[in-house]
Amino acid sequence: MLRPQTLASWLLAVAGGLLAAGLITLYSAGQTDTPTVASGLWLRQLWWLAIGLVLARVAFKTPPRVLEWLAPAFYGGALLLLVMTLLFGSGGGTAAGARSWLAIGGFRLGQPAEVAKLATIILLARYLGSRRRAPQTLAELIPPCLITAAPALLVALQPDLGSAVVFVGILFAVLFWVGTPGRLLFLLASPLFSLLLAFSTVSWGVWIVVLTALLIWARPYAFEGVMVWLVNVIMGVVALDLWERLAPYQQNRLLSFLNPEIDPQATGWNIIQSKVAIGSGGLLGKGFLEGTQKRLAFLPAQHTDFIFSVLAEEWGFLGVVAVIGLFVALFSVLIQIARNARDPFSSVLVFGVAGLLFTHVVENIGMTVGLMPITGIPLPLFSYGGSFLVVCLVSLGLVLRVAWDVKFAGFREP
Repeated sequence: MLRPQTLASWLLAVAGGLLAAGLITLYSAGQTDTPTVASGLWLRQLWWLAIGLVLARVAFKTPPRVLEWLAPAFYGGALLLLVMTLLFGSGGGTAAGARSWLAIGGFRLGQPAEVAKLATIILLARYLGSRRRAPQTLAELIPPCLITAAPALLVALQPDLGSAVVFVGILFAVLFWVGTPGRLLFLLASPLFSLLLAFSTVSWGVWIVVLTALLIWARPYAFEGVMVWLVNVIMGVVALDLWERLAPYQQNRLLSFLNPEIDPQATGWNIIQSKVAIGSGGLLGKGFLEGTQKRLAFLPAQHTDFIFSVLAEEWGFLGVVAVIGLFVALFSVLIQIARNARDPFSSVLVFGVAGLLFTHVVENIGMTVGLMPITGIPLPLFSYGGSFLVVCLVSLGLVLRVAWDVKFAGFREP
C-alpha cells in the first residue's frame, strides 16, 4: 500500500514510464524495409505529446469543484461534436468505413468520441457523487444509463462499435465503485448476454431459462423484473436484424474473430499476422528494430491497433510482462488515489478514468491475441493518435490534481 502523500509522484513515474515505452515502440513500428504510413509518425506523436502535456497542466490547475460545476457544459459540448461528426465526418474523416473524425472543409479536426468519453466520466462523477447512497433499484440506474447511452449511441452510429463498448465499460466501472449491488449490475448487463447468445437458438433458450430462475431468486420489484425479462427477449428477437444493419467490414471482423482461417488473405489476415508476430517473439524477443513481421510490413496497423504485437515481437515475453506490469501499477495507483480522494466527485472521476484506460487496454491486447474481435481500439500511451493521447494526458492531469490535493490538504485512510 502506497502512502497517500506519495501517490502523485508514483502516478508521474508510472505514466512517464509508459509514455517512454510507447514512444520507443512507435519509433520501431516505423522502421520497415518497405515504405509504410508508420514511418516518421513518432515525430508527430511528439507534437501531440507536447500539446497533451500543456492541456494536462491546464487540467491540473482546474479545481475539482470548478470541473464539477462545468460538467453539464462539457457533456453538452461533447454531444454537439458527436452530432457534427455524423453530419460532417465524411470524406477525409472516414477511416475503415467509420465516420469517427470530425472533418470540415477537408481538414480532420480530431475524434470527438475520445473527448466524449472524458465528458461522460465527469458528468457521471457529478451525478453519482452527489447521491447519498448507491443505486439500489433498476429505476435508480436509469439516469446514469441515459448519460452513458446518449454518446454511446451517437458513436455507434458512426459506426464505431469499439468506442461504444468503452462507454459501457466506463458505466459499469463507476457503478461498481459507488457500491451498486452486484445483482443489479448483472441484471443491467443481461441484455448484452442475450444479444450475444441469440445467434444460437439452444444457447439463447438456456439463457432465458437461467435468467428467469435468477430473477425469481433475486426478487427485484415486479415491474423491474418483467422489464428485464422482456428486454432480454426483445434483444434475442432483434439480434439478426442488428447483424444485418452492421457494416460489412464489421461483420467480417466478427466472423474472422470466430474463425480467422475462413478468409486468411483478407478478413483473417490481421489476427493471423498478429499472432505470428507475438508468438515469434519468444522469451526475449528478436531485438529492438528487428521484428521481421514488422519490418516486412506483414503486420497491419502496426502503429495503432497492433502496436502491442510490435512490442511482443521485439521484446518478447519479458518485455510484455514489464509493460503489463506498468499498466497494473498505473491502475493500482489510480485506485488508491480514488480511495483517498477528498470528496465523492473526485473519487468517482478518478475511478472512471481507470475504467476508461482499463477497457482500452483489455480490448486492445485482447484483439491482438485473438481473444476479442478487432475493434480498432488504441492502446493507451502507446498507439499513434493525437486525440486519444491528448485525452489520456488530460485525464491523468485531472487525476494528478486529485492526488495533489490529497498530499497537501489531508487524506482519508482507506
